[in-house]
Amino acid sequence: MNNVSVSKEKSPIRNAILGFQHLLAMYSGDILVPLLIGAALKFNAAQMTYLVSMDIFMCGVATLLQIRRTPITGIGLPVVLGCAVEYVAPLQSIGKNFGLGYMYGGIIVAGVFIILVAKPFAHMRRYFPLVVTGSLITLIGFTLMPVAFQNIGGGDTAAKSFGDPTHLFLGFFTALIIIILNIWAKGFLKQISILIGILVGTVVAILMGQIDFAAVGQAHWAQLPQFFYFGTPKFEWSSIATLILAAFTCMIESTGVYFALSDITGRKLADRDLEHGYRSEGIAAILGGVFNTFPYSTFSQNVGIVQLSGIKKLTPIYYSAFMLMILGLIPKFGAIATLIPASVLGGAMLVMFGMVGAQGIKMLSKVELNNKNLLIIAISVGLGLGVTTQPALFQYLPATVQVIMSNGMVVGSFTAVILNILLNHTKLQDKVEE
Repeated sequence: MNNVSVSKEKSPIRNAILGFQHLLAMYSGDILVPLLIGAALKFNAAQMTYLVSMDIFMCGVATLLQIRRTPITGIGLPVVLGCAVEYVAPLQSIGKNFGLGYMYGGIIVAGVFIILVAKPFAHMRRYFPLVVTGSLITLIGFTLMPVAFQNIGGGDTAAKSFGDPTHLFLGFFTALIIIILNIWAKGFLKQISILIGILVGTVVAILMGQIDFAAVGQAHWAQLPQFFYFGTPKFEWSSIATLILAAFTCMIESTGVYFALSDITGRKLADRDLEHGYRSEGIAAILGGVFNTFPYSTFSQNVGIVQLSGIKKLTPIYYSAFMLMILGLIPKFGAIATLIPASVLGGAMLVMFGMVGAQGIKMLSKVELNNKNLLIIAISVGLGLGVTTQPALFQYLPATVQVIMSNGMVVGSFTAVILNILLNHTKLQDKVEE
């Protein structure tokens, strides 16, 4: 009986299927960021196809960097990497205000920053207790909610068709499909409810005549990554500062994911392990800047898959990483992803971002809600939401300062960290709270 179990565990087909499950569950998150940023920066079909394809490819590369342990990189846990939603607003703002060169220059510098601070940051876990990480994750979900509703309306608020009933129907129909699957579906179907919702919403959009397939026909069957496809990197201090702050928030979130997976797999993490994990994400960010994609960090949704499936080995993740790389080299797949209507993506984002915010509230429910912690939550979340909903508040400040001050996640996360140090300095813990 044991021999049969071992044989199944080592079966390449079984591991490939499990790897494909990880890929499907993360795929919607992988393509969401390039679609959002490409649409915001008015990319044409060819540019969008390259961006999505290379992002998928780089997700595979970044995942390999993280799961393969070396003397200086790799945390060696069953993690997958993609571009975190924390980067969406900063990248859109930099791209619109300064241009693509400054966006990619900022990404490269942010990657270098992560590498440089990996070791000291690994020793600073006590500064990020649950009240800080919970406030941050709550803020991530809620500050992105306006983006979801903008997309449900059609994506472009200046367009005459914004808020058209067709857009509203597709957006809320997609959200409804995802909600139904989460209520009644089980196992694998429930895990990929976001992907199914997007697919069903897109099929309905096709039936309604809302999609043009020209981009798929024009896309090539194969394309290799290119250095500086959209232009050479340029450097400007506020763009760099904004992305460094976003990278800092991602490092905090990644720390929580590392410890969640550590608990599930039963493997204790030392500071050295954390250092390797951060350094891998820094290298991945630099590669993202060089190949004109994005910075990459650990995907938190992968924790749920590992927990539900009970698969704690790295082999399926290797399969998933190589599948991502193969798909990324076939632009036809990237072109297909660009066909997804903004309203359908908006419906998916409504659920996804709402769940992120709800997860943050769940984390905060475990915090001792004394006056000090309530103040940390209130001020950090309040400031983050405030600057997000009223960016014109800083219109008289220099443009470089506006980029930083209008980013709710950056403002809120640093407020939480600083207030926690000031108010809870006598209670700073030696370990991250679970």
